[in-house]
Amino acid sequence: MMRAVILAAGRGSRMGHLGVDRPKCFVELEGKPLIERQIAALRRGGVDEIGVVRGYRAEMIDFSGLTYFTNQRWAETNMVMSLATAASWLRSGPVIVSYGDIFYRNELVRGLSGAPGQLVISYDRAWRHLWTRRFADPLADAETFRIDAAGQLLEIGGKTTRIEDIEGQYMGLLKFTPPAWSAVEALLDALDAPIRDRLDMTGLLRRLLAGGKLPIDTFATDGQWGEIDNPEDVALYQKMVRDGDLLLEDGLPEREPTA
Repeated sequence: MMRAVILAAGRGSRMGHLGVDRPKCFVELEGKPLIERQIAALRRGGVDEIGVVRGYRAEMIDFSGLTYFTNQRWAETNMVMSLATAASWLRSGPVIVSYGDIFYRNELVRGLSGAPGQLVISYDRAWRHLWTRRFADPLADAETFRIDAAGQLLEIGGKTTRIEDIEGQYMGLLKFTPPAWSAVEALLDALDAPIRDRLDMTGLLRRLLAGGKLPIDTFATDGQWGEIDNPEDVALYQKMVRDGDLLLEDGLPEREPTA
């Protein structure tokens, strides 16, 4: 069985009028909230059970058939502590983890689900196509991402002025298995509470790499996803849809039944 957890505890403080008084996962793209797009892609991608970590305006996130976790300290903690509220799932079987401010297609979910490895992160090989549209200087935002010949992660999350240091961009969609989560819990237990509370996912991955005990595998895709940080991102993706450069999940035909 494959489960998925959507990290949706945060508010869209940088989204202006698009994120007033609502969790960031309710920002709409082509008339549909991001969280609804994520649920559809996860279900189409073969996920059996979906959980959501709620925090800010938790009462607004109320979809039938889902399991809910709550980060009561959402305003003073970061993404890793939100994920830790779903520890019961992470200890019992594989779990796909999705940021709440991204969108993607079901093929990525299905591929990530089947990818071997204890901890597997997705990344976009064609990242420059999107980053050159989102930023005047792509290197001002893009972070280092290097893998070895076997596809295992070597470096992530650093700043660089060399395009050669960026073999892709991490997408905010990853898969944990129980052994990987056990390594995460051991790492978190060794940290002081203030550091643990501030830890984001990229920071966690960097610490796991530095520890050298847990290999981090990768799963590549080429575009057809996005992250939303501000209203300009929404406008860009909607233009890409109109131009035929981006196909959203709800524009896909249902998968044909197998004989």
